[in-house]
Amino acid sequence: MVEPVRLARDPAALDSLPLVERRCVTDAEDFAAIVAAGEPVIVQRLFDTWPALAAGIQGPATLGGYFRRLDRGAPVPVMEAPARHKGQFAYGPDRREFTFTKRQAPLGATLDRIEALIGQPDAPTVAIQMLRLDQAMPDFVEHNAMPLLPGIGPRLWLGGAVLTRTHNDRDHNLACVLAGRRRFVLFPPDQVSNLYVGPPDTPPRLSLVDPEAPDLARFPRYAEAIAAARLALLEPGEALFMPRYWWHHVTSLDPYNAMVNYWWGGSEEPNDAFLTALLAFRDLPPGERDYWREMVAAYVFAERGDVLSHIPAPLQGPLGPFSPSARAALRKQLRAAALKSS
Repeated sequence: MVEPVRLARDPAALDSLPLVERRCVTDAEDFAAIVAAGEPVIVQRLFDTWPALAAGIQGPATLGGYFRRLDRGAPVPVMEAPARHKGQFAYGPDRREFTFTKRQAPLGATLDRIEALIGQPDAPTVAIQMLRLDQAMPDFVEHNAMPLLPGIGPRLWLGGAVLTRTHNDRDHNLACVLAGRRRFVLFPPDQVSNLYVGPPDTPPRLSLVDPEAPDLARFPRYAEAIAAARLALLEPGEALFMPRYWWHHVTSLDPYNAMVNYWWGGSEEPNDAFLTALLAFRDLPPGERDYWREMVAAYVFAERGDVLSHIPAPLQGPLGPFSPSARAALRKQLRAAALKSS
């Protein structure tokens, strides 16, 4: 049984969480083993030779100048939260809107504004978020190579002291810190029911709970989530690997922060199947729900041991291993069924 940690009443209280393991990665085989294990890991010495990291260590003006030299004039995605929200990127009061606004703006002017706001009291929080560097600054990819993830385009996150509420990704995530310190509070995927996640029609889905001041009277199950949580504290030059679906609450700990991340390996197929399951199973009577629960446990998640050996392999159909052709045939069958029922 996991021993509950002291619930956070201030940011420093999260430091009592168990720490994510640190490792050095020397080659693609090492990295593949980390990905296959499905656990968060802080990866060290992965991008030591990047010019962007050298610029980030020297400070905001140097890193900003580096990006200005690479700029090809495309507008960049900018998010801004008023000063009253103290850097929190979260839901607004009605859960249909957020505490921040989104817009497109020139890179140079945005960098100027971010740098000008450093150290200013009662200033808004401005950040460049999810900028596709392979599209906006292709020279960045050439000069700051990530050979472990060939063909995966990096994205830039740069700005003030942003605090992003707990959310997750459908892709694996490798987050490489260029400037400023970052804190990730990580929750395993199975904690979804304890995180009080917001509405599905307002992406991204965020937890309603503030880990730095959780309201347990309102969110009592959160005590189980924080008991299962882990902590990753990253310095410039360190990267965090987060397997897909791990929930993470991210805090930029310094007035100026920059990070590059890579997303890969995700698929819409599981989410589509989940939505289909909601439609097909949720309103069934109890006996039928029990039947389909057992079918999924036995044949989808293989939780009942060997349930197929009595059927010859050629006759196992979709219950058996999928060949590429069998997978394609089943997709075709499901598309035809969807069209028929619509």
